[in-house]
Amino acid sequence: MPRFECTVCEAGFDVPQESLDRFPGWEPKYCRTHSPTNKKKSKKKSASRRRGKSSGRDEKLTCAEVLAKYTEGERDGVFTDGSAIPNPGPGGWGVVWVADGEIVAQGHGSEGDTTNNRMELQALIEAYKLLPEDAEVTVHSDSRLCVDTITKWAPNWERNGWKKKGGEIKNLARVQELLRLYRAHPHARLKWIEAHAGHRWNEFADCLAGAWQRDEL
Repeated sequence: MPRFECTVCEAGFDVPQESLDRFPGWEPKYCRTHSPTNKKKSKKKSASRRRGKSSGRDEKLTCAEVLAKYTEGERDGVFTDGSAIPNPGPGGWGVVWVADGEIVAQGHGSEGDTTNNRMELQALIEAYKLLPEDAEVTVHSDSRLCVDTITKWAPNWERNGWKKKGGEIKNLARVQELLRLYRAHPHARLKWIEAHAGHRWNEFADCLAGAWQRDEL
């Protein structure tokens, strides 16, 4: 089945040959999530979230304000986030490690010219650097692309000489570093978490990732 790469999130996706044959010359550019046909659905979902729990990024809260506002979610683990505003553009990453609801360690940083995906990857790199190699903990990322890259695709790319069918591997150096760190921490499970759903420490990591935009952390 022919494989393409989404121009928005850079994720690979497959399209049946019979679908391509029906529209000669058509080159798919969007995965299912970012297809223009899903815009109405996305707008409804965004409106629903705004009526419920809005994100710290949208509200530009300080980290102290995030902790005061959000109380739900897991009390243990490492939580990461990264973003660029606009994308591409300046951006930042954030990571926080918590145990029983208390912060063990945290960090954040920024780059002047970057992308969402680069910052998500960098946040995970910094997360694994925080951890001892024998740490038994779950590392959370709200980037499904990054989680799938490390847990599913990167090992295959490595076996193929760091090549993939869809063309170049974007952010290759960061992918390689993250894969090495992921393997060096065999008990630190990497898991996707939904973004901006009211999870306290995901919101806190998001706040750290946006610290470069504020005078106060």
